[in-house]
Amino acid sequence: MMPSFSQLRPAIRPSTVRSRRAERRAAAEGPAPKLRVPLSAYVVDCGVYIDGERLPGRWLHDEAIAEVRERGEGFVWIGLHEPDAEQISGVADTFGLHELAVEDAVHAHNRPKLERYDDTMFMVFKTVRYVGHADPTTTNEIVETGEVMAFLGRDFVVTVRHGRYSGLREVRRRLEEDPEQLALGPAAVLHGIADHVVDTYIEVCSQIEDDIDAVEAEVFSPRSMMNPEQIYVMKREVLDLRRAVMPLVGPMRKLSEGYSSLVPHDVRSYFRDVDDHLGGVAEQVAGFNELLTTLVDAVLAKISMRQNNDMRKITAYAGLISVPTMIAGVYGMNFDNMPELHWDFGYPMVLLVIAAICGLLYRNFRQNGWL
Repeated sequence: MMPSFSQLRPAIRPSTVRSRRAERRAAAEGPAPKLRVPLSAYVVDCGVYIDGERLPGRWLHDEAIAEVRERGEGFVWIGLHEPDAEQISGVADTFGLHELAVEDAVHAHNRPKLERYDDTMFMVFKTVRYVGHADPTTTNEIVETGEVMAFLGRDFVVTVRHGRYSGLREVRRRLEEDPEQLALGPAAVLHGIADHVVDTYIEVCSQIEDDIDAVEAEVFSPRSMMNPEQIYVMKREVLDLRRAVMPLVGPMRKLSEGYSSLVPHDVRSYFRDVDDHLGGVAEQVAGFNELLTTLVDAVLAKISMRQNNDMRKITAYAGLISVPTMIAGVYGMNFDNMPELHWDFGYPMVLLVIAAICGLLYRNFRQNGWL
């Protein structure tokens, strides 16, 4: 008996039918609306400071600035971590931040700089972190970078961080333990951030210096096999550090010389101290770059010298082999009338001549350092 058409058609599961209906309904309704992430998800901390003391309680950014402006004293410090454009727009509207600076704060990847917009300042810092390795001659990354951006006004500081190693929790704690310093206003917070960033530069430079010393000892050890690629990777990491340090020299000099009225005279002396430390770091980083260039040249010269020594050894052994080869070739031509061909002592004499010539060549090669 022939099966019916319904028996030949594969069974369709009800779940499959429902999923297809759901797909058609979703296509007709359009894409699902994107969930709005609250600003609190990006806020690390928000504090109100009056006479260097932090007011108790948790504050929203608009409530905090309203409290400060109602009192007519103090300032707000709000910290954000990698906010998007939609979330930071509320903060920008509340504090009157310039749209170009806000765009830089959202997208990051900026050079260290200092810009002034009407009655606010915007400063970018590059943060660095040393990544330790068991062997400093490895080709892994040794410097990781992040960014800290600060908006400075007369009664507020807004900090925006990018990267895992750009935290300011320790800076906030240290400043809160020093109310006299914090009472100097938002400029004191900017100084604390600058001092923290430059201190990390000094620490990273000290650790890189130890690595470079280890590489230098390895390069100039008698039997080292250092790969120039390893030094090049370290040179590239030093270049990342240089990109963080060098562009910051100019902005720090401006802050120490009275770039804006937002930085009072009492705080400028602190910035001069940071500027002095930053100058020392800049000189140290420039020295690292020159020293690594010298080490790369030394490794290449060492490789070239090793290749020359190998070629001289090969040439010397080829000269030694050519003597018996030439003599054996002459006496292997099978002519009837050849000197000493039928002499009883011809064979020992040829071996003796070969040994004497080879011994003489070997002594000369040894004296000249070819073997």
